[in-house]
Amino acid sequence: MEDLEHVRSALGAVMSGAEGGLSAADRLCLACVELLEVDGAAISLMHAGTTWGTFGSSGELSRRLDELQFTFGEGPCLDAVRHGGPVLVVDLEDPSEQRWPAYREAVLGSGVRAVFALPVDVSGCHVGALDLFRKRKGPLSDTALAGGLLAAELAALPLLNLMTSDVDGFGAHPEGGGWEQLASLARAEVHQATGMIMEARNASSTEALVRLRAYAFAQGLTASEVAWEVIERRLLLDTDDSRRGLGDPTGPFR
Repeated sequence: MEDLEHVRSALGAVMSGAEGGLSAADRLCLACVELLEVDGAAISLMHAGTTWGTFGSSGELSRRLDELQFTFGEGPCLDAVRHGGPVLVVDLEDPSEQRWPAYREAVLGSGVRAVFALPVDVSGCHVGALDLFRKRKGPLSDTALAGGLLAAELAALPLLNLMTSDVDGFGAHPEGGGWEQLASLARAEVHQATGMIMEARNASSTEALVRLRAYAFAQGLTASEVAWEVIERRLLLDTDDSRRGLGDPTGPFR
């Protein structure tokens, strides 16, 4: 109990000292790494059954692992929001763990063995999840899990700072700096690249997005990385050309 009170106090201090918005979300994720026995953290936003964007992260690899859930259309964050409860995967290498085959392979390839997704609730609606990543297998301690649930509750605060009181506002187009920050998460590059593929192939939006995601999966990239290659005309997905000029997208975990 004393350890949990320490975690609670430390998380509260981090959020009280944060500027708000995306900066506060990043600080919360960094605090999770320091306090909760994990190696990385990210906060996903969800809308209409898919990820809206990465609201905060402890570093580039955590952001990338979150982005892959959009690329593959599967992952613990989506399930946590869909079912409204924590999704705790203590060992991704366990042969009995058959969920999210594409995402699972990519996460294991990054050196992560365990993933814990905790839903983020705003005004009674599950709008995202706090994803915690760890290199070693095994469950979270009781204190770390309770602290993660507290962090998921706190993740709603910087989000509320950027939103109006109407949680359905994701479908609107309000003005203001906060909404500009939220709009920046919406993967506009994927929508633009999808439109370019539609035009080049005379394809439907669904077919174009599937093609982009399939290429990303085959090359071990995120959908956003492939989208930028298409936009900058370094990759043509209207043919079977191989990608050119991409560097190694991996890096230090945090």
